[in-house]
Amino acid sequence: MRVKAVAVIPARLQASRLPGKVLIDIHGKPMVQHVYERAMSASRISQVIVACDDPRIAEAVERFGGTARITSPDHASGTDRIAEVARDLDADVVVNVQGDEPMLDPRDIDLAVDGLLEDDAWSMSTLITPITLAEELDDPACVKAVVDPTGRALYFSRSRIPFCRDIRPMVDHPVYKHIGLYAFRRDFLLEYATWPPTPLQIAEGLEQLRVLENGCAIRCVLTPRHSIGVDTETDLERVRELMAEGA
Repeated sequence: MRVKAVAVIPARLQASRLPGKVLIDIHGKPMVQHVYERAMSASRISQVIVACDDPRIAEAVERFGGTARITSPDHASGTDRIAEVARDLDADVVVNVQGDEPMLDPRDIDLAVDGLLEDDAWSMSTLITPITLAEELDDPACVKAVVDPTGRALYFSRSRIPFCRDIRPMVDHPVYKHIGLYAFRRDFLLEYATWPPTPLQIAEGLEQLRVLENGCAIRCVLTPRHSIGVDTETDLERVRELMAEGA
C-alpha cells in the first residue's frame, strides 16, 4: 500500500530577524511560493499545505493556487503549528518543510521520507550534510549533529561537536551540519507536540532535543546538498543571486 506523505510548511509573518520574510518577493514570487513549488516537486509528497498565522499569508498562497490553513497565533514553534494541521490530515507521514528554504532540493524531501520508511522502528527523520567551511564549525547558527553508525542522532548542538582533540575536523573526521527538515509518522508528531519543553532544548534553542531528552530516536539521513535558509538580508540577496544564475 502506498504511504501518503503530506508536506506542511509552517509560515509565521513576524519572523524575529526578517519580519514578513515568507512574503518577500524573489524574482516575481513570494518566498513561500518557491518553497511550495519545490515541495510539490518531491515524488514522495501527495499534498502540500501552508500552516500560517496570518490571513495575508493565506491570501498570498491562494493567489498562486496553493492550499493554506490559518492556525493559532499562539503556537510556540513550527512543529506545534504543523501538529494542529496534522490532527485533521489523512496521512501516514507529515513532513515539516521550512518556509524560509526557497532553494530546498525536492530530492532531500524524498530522502527524509525514505529514511523514515526504511524501518518501522523509526518515528522521525531529518537530514545532515558534511560541513565543508571551517567558519561554520564555531558558528552557532550552524547546528552540528553527532550520529551513531546506524544514523541515529546522539546529539545536536550550536557548539562545535565533536571537539576532535587530537585530529583535524573535516579532514580526519567528518563534522555534520543539521538541515532542519523533518519527516514524522503522524501519530508520533501528535504525541511529540504534547510534550513540554525540555532543559537541553531550552538551553540550545533546538526543538529536536526534546525528542532525544524523552528517550526517542531520530534517524539522520545524509545528503550531499546544502540548503540556504533565509534569516537575514544578506541571505536573501545570496538566494536572489543564485536563482538568477539558475541554481
